[in-house]
Amino acid sequence: MTSAVPATPALRPTSPQASRLADAGHLLQSEWTKIRTVRSTVWSLLALIVVSVGFTALFAALTAANWNGPQAAPRDATILADPVSSVLGTGIGLGQLAICVLGALIMTTEYSTGVIRASLLAVPTRIPMLAAKAAVFAALILVVGEIVTFGSYFVGSALLRSHVTLSLSQPGVARAVIGTGLALTVLGLFAMAIGALIRHTAGAIATAIGVVLVLPILSGLLPGSWGAHLNAYLPEQAGGLIDQAHEQAGNLLSPWQGFGVFCLWTAVLLVAAGYLLRRRDA
Repeated sequence: MTSAVPATPALRPTSPQASRLADAGHLLQSEWTKIRTVRSTVWSLLALIVVSVGFTALFAALTAANWNGPQAAPRDATILADPVSSVLGTGIGLGQLAICVLGALIMTTEYSTGVIRASLLAVPTRIPMLAAKAAVFAALILVVGEIVTFGSYFVGSALLRSHVTLSLSQPGVARAVIGTGLALTVLGLFAMAIGALIRHTAGAIATAIGVVLVLPILSGLLPGSWGAHLNAYLPEQAGGLIDQAHEQAGNLLSPWQGFGVFCLWTAVLLVAAGYLLRRRDA
């Protein structure tokens, strides 16, 4: 008597959509592995946290201690006009340098170590690799950036509590704190795009920091209204408006408009980086 052979279930072909999702997942996981295993990522993020929160605490403590000191009136008036911007301005402003360094290193490290060749060999179309790197990096900076901005806000507001009343429920305060974290995320992508364009670590870091620190100074030297208009539309200057709880007199852009201009600058650089990534050899 012949024994019955159990039927083997037919293998179902994988749909193109499921295959693309699996490839995207593997690509995101690969980029996350590369980012988190590089020492510069950990040190840059630690520098961001320590510098931002530390200098915010130092600035707030010195301000509170010298609130009624000599020549304190103009400074105190500025703080009272927009306490959130004053609390976040100094520490977060210095912490931006760590973001510029990390964003540039995310791309230039692959070129200096030769890892970019393996990355492009695994993803010949190249653009998905850049998109996955940008997505993973943006998610990382968004989480850390919001932690830093909320931490700086709570530390600064606690130290200035006897002189300034701050609450997230006040108009524009929550938007300013959350928006500052968003601006740090966009700044990271901005620096990453510069790294992809220049592909040299020192040059990319110098360019990113120059855009943040030097260009606003140079634009302020221009005569007449040229300097004011150019300064208002510079990437970091426009994006920095988001930390203002209230729109200041004389601003050419509102906080969200300035953030939109910053996003537009970043999008243009990322598109240019993607174009050159396809055109140039590794």
